[in-house]
Amino acid sequence: MKLVFAGTPEVAVPALDALLASGRHEVAAVVTRPDAPAGRGRRLVASPVAERAEEAGIEVLKPGRPRDPEFVERLTRIAPDCCPVVAYGALLPRTVLDIPRHGWVNLHFSLLPAWRGAAPVQHSIMAGDEITGASTFLIEEGLDSGPVYGTITEPIRPTDTSGDLLTRLALAGAGLLAATMDGIEDGTLKAVPQPAEGVTLAPKITVEDARVDWHAPALRVDRVVRGCTPAPGAWTTFRGERLKLIQVVPVPERTDLAPGALAAGKNNVYVGTGSYAVELLWVQAQGKKPMRAADWARGARIAQGETLGG
Repeated sequence: MKLVFAGTPEVAVPALDALLASGRHEVAAVVTRPDAPAGRGRRLVASPVAERAEEAGIEVLKPGRPRDPEFVERLTRIAPDCCPVVAYGALLPRTVLDIPRHGWVNLHFSLLPAWRGAAPVQHSIMAGDEITGASTFLIEEGLDSGPVYGTITEPIRPTDTSGDLLTRLALAGAGLLAATMDGIEDGTLKAVPQPAEGVTLAPKITVEDARVDWHAPALRVDRVVRGCTPAPGAWTTFRGERLKLIQVVPVPERTDLAPGALAAGKNNVYVGTGSYAVELLWVQAQGKKPMRAADWARGARIAQGETLGG
């Protein structure tokens, strides 16, 4: 089939690579978000998908909005059979959805209908799910509500961050998306409507969502930290300044600390929660680089009775 691939971040690159390597399909063009400012100089930088497409010598389309007439005209002239999508980052209007004869097929990092939305991996970890996965589905105008072509499952490990889990799902999901294209081409794969039961939503994680509540149980604190790592980054406050929490570990045997209370030793830093303590392993103070929590505590000279979270 002739394909036009849509995607933007690094997590979409494995799927593009899988389609380029499949040998069965022609990736005629790539659609991605416009170049965005990055770094201290705020220089405009192309997306990871755009960079990979340019390396492969593929035409790159960067519409400001998918409804822009120039983009609609160019896509119509390319006349793709199908448009596979991974984390493109913009809503597609009906005029664009109708162009490919097999539609737009999205690789979504959850087992639909669970965790529809922008942040399925973060929400699955924060909710304490033990199993997640990826799904390919036909895009409709609803939020991740279209019929499903295929799924894969992936266990959530006790120490997984959202970054860890997303990396594995991106690699496994790339194979799923390529297999879905194969099945659509030869007519062996039909999309099945999603069940009405089991729908959960996964909106974008805000900075406030990533703030740790020390009155929550230790397992909840651990899940928030892992779910928000690397982005947007779990955080709390210390002496009125933001402290980023990169890695913690629950310590069930330590039950002597009130929520937010700090206990710093030579090599360990503990914080009380609503159940038992967690040990801080890695943190990042405002304006500083990430460091081991014990090194941060020594530099901060934590006094008895000091707390996190105000």
